[in-house]
Amino acid sequence: MSTFDRSIIKEEALKHHLRHRGEISIVSRVDIKDEHVLGLIYNPGAAPACLAIHADPSQAINLTSKGNLVAGITDGSAVLGLGNIGPEAAMPVMEGKSLLFKAFAGIDAVPICLNTQDPDAFIATVRAIAPAFGGINLEDISAPRCFEIERRLKDLLDIPVFHDDQHGTAVVALAAVLNALRVVGKNVDGVRAVVSATGAAAISVSRLLLRMGVQHLTMSDQFGLLHEGRTIGMDFAREEMATLTNRDQMQGVLADALVGADIFIGLSVANLVTQDMIRTMADKAIVFPMANPDPEISAEDAKAAGAAVVGTGRSDFPNQINNVLAFPGIFRGALDVQARRITENMKIAASKAIASLVAPDQLCAEYILPKTRDLKVAPAVAAAVAREAMAEGVARVNIDPDLIAENTSRLIYED
Repeated sequence: MSTFDRSIIKEEALKHHLRHRGEISIVSRVDIKDEHVLGLIYNPGAAPACLAIHADPSQAINLTSKGNLVAGITDGSAVLGLGNIGPEAAMPVMEGKSLLFKAFAGIDAVPICLNTQDPDAFIATVRAIAPAFGGINLEDISAPRCFEIERRLKDLLDIPVFHDDQHGTAVVALAAVLNALRVVGKNVDGVRAVVSATGAAAISVSRLLLRMGVQHLTMSDQFGLLHEGRTIGMDFAREEMATLTNRDQMQGVLADALVGADIFIGLSVANLVTQDMIRTMADKAIVFPMANPDPEISAEDAKAAGAAVVGTGRSDFPNQINNVLAFPGIFRGALDVQARRITENMKIAASKAIASLVAPDQLCAEYILPKTRDLKVAPAVAAAVAREAMAEGVARVNIDPDLIAENTSRLIYED
């Protein structure tokens, strides 16, 4: 993606959507060239397949498109940086996400925008339509409802349920952290990390960092540092994170937590961090201001203040931390082994796979992640996720991960 002039992109984007009237369409895999083929497809040919699935529901994977079909589902309550704009207005984002599934992993994805923000109604609807799909990708759902929705759906369904705003972001952020630590020569269990925000993505990033071995992690939001006993701005998700983070039970604000910190990850709002705050961080600091469209501190200012490695969510500066590096390959690997769920270890395997694609002789402060359009990423992630799913026993079938990588590459290049 090139750098955009925002005064131009708005008009151009609207013309683009108007010209195409959407981003996706259904394309047949079969050429209906005569009456015989039509009969095989629909009537009477569909009946044998229906009866076979009725006798053994698992055959739906083999006899229908279910095994390569993902539902991308939102309620429009937290769309990009636009907020609660509703289901109709969320559709362009969901169509775009469907295109990314197809382009980077050969997965067919259907955008589904639900006209309810009641968790019970949302969950009931997703549960009702789930038989048609091999996986559920939740998108643009506000916190803390998104945690409850994902948790309950995971308990109810036996197919992968994945909230990309949380976990896709976390997977790529962890990959960036792992390679940045290699650049600065620090170990994951010896660093102090600070995460700005306590929303869905911030909590998922923090959880994955803790699982990877970070011992000292502090979270901050508009109410100050998260700590046990804090009463303002709390809910069940923040209460839980307060027990897992801030080992020193520090109180104060973000600037206090940054003193001596090795890593800053921003998932909050623009212009929150100053150069003076960066200067108080530890030597060889890693700074990832990821707020979109404008980061907590500009990459240029962070570098000028002494940060050793800087990454943002933007495409116009090195080290773009973009979840497109994660979710296509994660779902490809999970679908190919018919995984029942996506585990924390599968996410870590995805992070390590992404990080490994930056060769040692290429790794430097300006190159810690593959480019977002690097077509080697999804095959590597798919293979790693599938391998871990089989090792953990959540896969229904065992397939050589190298074959999964080869198949993913074939799907990408053919599509």
